[in-house]
Amino acid sequence: MAMAMAMYRPIKGQEEEDNGNRNRSLKSNDGDGVGGAHTVVDENKSFILPTHSKQQRLKQQQQQQPQRLVSLDVFRGLTVALMILVDDAGGVLPAINHSPWNGLTLADVVMPFFLFMVGVSLGLTYKISIDVLPDAASSSISTATTDALIPNSIIWFIQKLSCKAVATRKAILRTLKLLIIGLFLQGGFLHGLNDLTYGVDMTQIRWMGILQRIAVGYLVGAMCEIWLKGDNHVASGLSMLRKYQFQWGAVVILVTLYLSLLYGLYVPDWEYQIPVTASSSSPKIFRVKCGVRGTTGPACNAVGMIDRTLLGIQHLYRRPIYARTKTCSINSPDNGPLPPDAPSWCQAPFDPEGLLSSVMAIVTCLVGLHYGHVIVHFKEHKDRILHWMVPSTCFVVLGLVLDLSGMHVNKALYTFSYMCVTAGAAGIVFTGIYILVDVCGFRRPTLVLEWMGKHALMIFILATTNVLPVIMQGFYWKQPGNNILRLIGIGR
Repeated sequence: MAMAMAMYRPIKGQEEEDNGNRNRSLKSNDGDGVGGAHTVVDENKSFILPTHSKQQRLKQQQQQQPQRLVSLDVFRGLTVALMILVDDAGGVLPAINHSPWNGLTLADVVMPFFLFMVGVSLGLTYKISIDVLPDAASSSISTATTDALIPNSIIWFIQKLSCKAVATRKAILRTLKLLIIGLFLQGGFLHGLNDLTYGVDMTQIRWMGILQRIAVGYLVGAMCEIWLKGDNHVASGLSMLRKYQFQWGAVVILVTLYLSLLYGLYVPDWEYQIPVTASSSSPKIFRVKCGVRGTTGPACNAVGMIDRTLLGIQHLYRRPIYARTKTCSINSPDNGPLPPDAPSWCQAPFDPEGLLSSVMAIVTCLVGLHYGHVIVHFKEHKDRILHWMVPSTCFVVLGLVLDLSGMHVNKALYTFSYMCVTAGAAGIVFTGIYILVDVCGFRRPTLVLEWMGKHALMIFILATTNVLPVIMQGFYWKQPGNNILRLIGIGR
């Protein structure tokens, strides 16, 4: 499965409280939000310059130069490398390909790793101080006059609200950009290798996809970070939980909503059509008998039912993951011909990035947001590592216990157990990379991964959606088959 990182950049004017002796800010020097370096800067600089000598001020500026947080770029680059590996080698090595239904493989951790990084990045992006009013210099009313007419508390509240509104608008615009790119790349507009045509029938366009899911997670995470953050001073892990208690409340609401719908909705019988080869013949109709609730099998789960009802079955992904199960393929866990006794649902469309499953994907993003908060509020490496490893281990253990209890780890449904295992694994891997790169300073071995992490969206577009091969095969000699891709053995 291909996927890419959400776009983000610091929102100037976003509110952040004074943090005492931990008064530090995390910023991203990423120009387009695709994945730049994340930097840590001190916020102790006064807005009224002291009467120090020029040499002292120069020394202060040198001490305040930002330090890059490289581990997040390396983690993103590692995930991009995994994405390319499972896309190219998954067909040859089914063991690393996506699990046909229940279970977890290497390919199944790629999407939650990206969502986790979106959350971490949001925790850094919105840590910007506004100790002074950003538009005070441009105001037509003098500061003295303003202070005389309006209390400082009201001015602060109005400015805070204005900054949050600006941040919200920018987050929505970035979300729309990701949605548009996702629709173009995965909505069916490009027809892939061996086909120089393009275009999509709007009655059959695929609405959901990888970038669309990341966009939704980014938007919800950004809204939580902008609007659901307290003014508490953070001095410990418990005080940090109190500061972000409303965000954890949102996590509880989303998990409760997902579990209630997954196990509580009644799934009736349904049907779907498959066009036959002869265009003049009517499509073949398959009927699937359900009439149950609370099941998590391929045919009668609430995730698929919600997508068929709200999106329309003609707008879903037409190569379902469960087509590789033993029930539907004689070559399982690879694709293959249908067994003689294959059930009627084996060829039914099913979207692995559907609506209900994206609810739990949002939770992964919010878990990553907590890890970003740890970077913001704790300076010492040992404090960060401790506050990362404890919840990561708990998530993995909880997910495994739930799986053994019957709530199976399932990527297609994005079950709660799957979220716990993959989010915990992401936290452990991120902690390991942080120790290796930012603590021990082993940057040289990870330079390639760092570069891939900074250009994750570009790599996603060029490599995993066949944009570059499609463009290359568009230049041919006399006949479309005589192109450079055929010459090197691609697309035959």
